[in-house]
Amino acid sequence: MNLDALLTTHGPCTGAELLALAGIEVFPLWQTCRTQAGIVMQHAGQRYLRLDKRVEGYARLSPSIGREFLTYTVIGTYAQREAVVARCLGMQEEFTRISQYKRTFARDVLQRLIDTNPHREQFEAHLCCMIAGDVTYNMAHTVERPEPSTGRPVRGSDLDVILVADELLPAEALTSLDDTLYREKWSMLVLPQIREEIDYVIKDIAKVMTQLQFDNFRHMVACKILHEGEFLCGNAALFAHLKRMVDEAGIAEKLAHMADKAAQEREATERQLASHPTTEHLQTWQHLFYTNEEQEEIY
Repeated sequence: MNLDALLTTHGPCTGAELLALAGIEVFPLWQTCRTQAGIVMQHAGQRYLRLDKRVEGYARLSPSIGREFLTYTVIGTYAQREAVVARCLGMQEEFTRISQYKRTFARDVLQRLIDTNPHREQFEAHLCCMIAGDVTYNMAHTVERPEPSTGRPVRGSDLDVILVADELLPAEALTSLDDTLYREKWSMLVLPQIREEIDYVIKDIAKVMTQLQFDNFRHMVACKILHEGEFLCGNAALFAHLKRMVDEAGIAEKLAHMADKAAQEREATERQLASHPTTEHLQTWQHLFYTNEEQEEIY
């Protein structure tokens, strides 16, 4: 494949655009871009830690190699290098705009549900709502994908929402909010003008204290989400208290260690995949290349 000629005519391109032009599978295209002389690749956005049961030690980087290539990478010839940089900057601005839209959308939904609930005053005093995931890294996108449980198409990154209640919030208040939030989640999936996915969890301080032990996969995921979470609405003092709990448990240091290990393994994996594209070898690392499980559950 004459990639130089293709890019000279059509570039710079994202990985997804180049894939449509090249007419080959995504992995050999990525490998060609990585190894062919005179080709420039630049990534928009950043890589960040994701916890994955399929990986030894649970730590890998997100976006995966395949998702990063298709959605967040610009490819061009050496002569197009300035245009590659300019397009990357424009893409990052767009990802930031999308992230802010999704952040605001989630806040508006939650605030509306709280304001219209009979327990509104109790929620304002004893509940905090936060958001985690792609949005907090300004990496949210709108690439259409199927929602896992229904198969309905949704607009890109989901909204990972965490609601934490203190010990004074009555159980019936949480049940009421859970019921309305679940109905709202379904409405947003089926309404064609919205098609946003909210993935949410509701828990209390006692459960947070247990999860901060960081002693199994589910607890590690919960700690990562609490660490990266941004305040949306509710009681800001409760949110600050949760952040102090996370800090005192040393979660940032534990996650940083996992992220460093994941970065080293990502670099080694990319080198291996670029030079050894056999089917057997690819199967060993395919969970780090392909994008079929970019989402993680929240706890």
